[in-house]
Amino acid sequence: MTENRLTKLSMAIGLSIATTSAMASPQTFMPSRSFAMGGTGVAVAHPAAAGASNPAMMAADHHDWSDDFGLILPSVNARFADEEETIDQIDDIQDTIDRFEELDKTSNPQDAQQAAGDLRRQLNNFDRDTVRIDGGLGIALAVPTDSFAVGFFTNGNVRATVRGEFDEDDEQFLADLENATIPELIAADLDRDLESRGRILASAVAEVGLSIATSIDLQNESRLHLGVSPKYVQLRTFQYTETVSGFEDDDFDSDEYQTDKSGFNLDVGAAYAFGSHNQWNAGVVVKNLIPMELDSAASRPDEEERTLELNPMATVGIAHKGDFHVLTAEVDLTKKEAFGYEDDTQWAALGAEFDAFRYAQLRFGVRQNLASNDDNDGIEEDTQFTAGIGLSPFGARLDIGALVSDADLGAAIELGAAF
Repeated sequence: MTENRLTKLSMAIGLSIATTSAMASPQTFMPSRSFAMGGTGVAVAHPAAAGASNPAMMAADHHDWSDDFGLILPSVNARFADEEETIDQIDDIQDTIDRFEELDKTSNPQDAQQAAGDLRRQLNNFDRDTVRIDGGLGIALAVPTDSFAVGFFTNGNVRATVRGEFDEDDEQFLADLENATIPELIAADLDRDLESRGRILASAVAEVGLSIATSIDLQNESRLHLGVSPKYVQLRTFQYTETVSGFEDDDFDSDEYQTDKSGFNLDVGAAYAFGSHNQWNAGVVVKNLIPMELDSAASRPDEEERTLELNPMATVGIAHKGDFHVLTAEVDLTKKEAFGYEDDTQWAALGAEFDAFRYAQLRFGVRQNLASNDDNDGIEEDTQFTAGIGLSPFGARLDIGALVSDADLGAAIELGAAF
């Protein structure tokens, strides 16, 4: 492959993977501790993470060495799914196009014919194969007190789904090249003549808000925690479809392919601490009480607009905690519908954390997508396994998480403080 030449096919499919302005229906932001515990947090979130999980947990009882102040600065996570080794296919297609263009068709017509056949088979195999990438970034601050707790949070999630689409005209065009004469081979220009398309569907959700929480003492030493998070939310979509020959990298992040919308929204949550020494905690949160919608901008006349929906999402959870452990389970009561080439999601999750004298934590989790089905239009999200560690010497925190499934690989890292 020549260093300074990228075919437009590789640009159309591959560039989007590395471009943060084009990220499709992102999941809710997860702090690294939650990431490592199967995405749980409704009944176990620490104060600084409460804004992203359940604002009521900011007022809940935690370890006495970690419930007076909390800081996340920053928390970063990413997931990557490529079931069909799409990136490797892009490299192989790139190599084959370069090989055809660089061949001396006069002296090596058979090699050029073979390259056209190889490309036809590669593009057929590549048709509808999908890459998905997720990214999240957040910071937060929480200051709990005896009467009420106040916190600040801001986070953003992006998701991009990218796929190739093999055009039927290219099937015949490349099949003809397999038996073409030398003048026909010389006249062929794959950059100009190929009609196969690169499709990018992406979206981002960013929010900034305040969390306020308080506690109410009940009978038998149980406590009810209530929290609310007013916030400002921005939605953004990116939809770009172009033929291999017409794709221009200068237009990749053009405003004409993007849409955005902003508005105020609200999260509300509650948690109920009960049992011996309040070791049990039940939580519920409803996020995005105000529905929001944003239509994408179709980049071609024959392309369908899609709608990104931010609907109310309800999740319930329960947890048991002790001096050296936390065990939790939670489930989404509502389904999140896909925006791009992806699966609908509705998670049921289990998480565990084991503490070593407050200075180190070992975490595990598993979650199952109750809405997953084989008929989705992209990469299936099914069962995911997670694990991670936490280090917290002298109030400083480093949390690391990992995720794996049949389709996904993911990682998270977070720096912060708690005391």
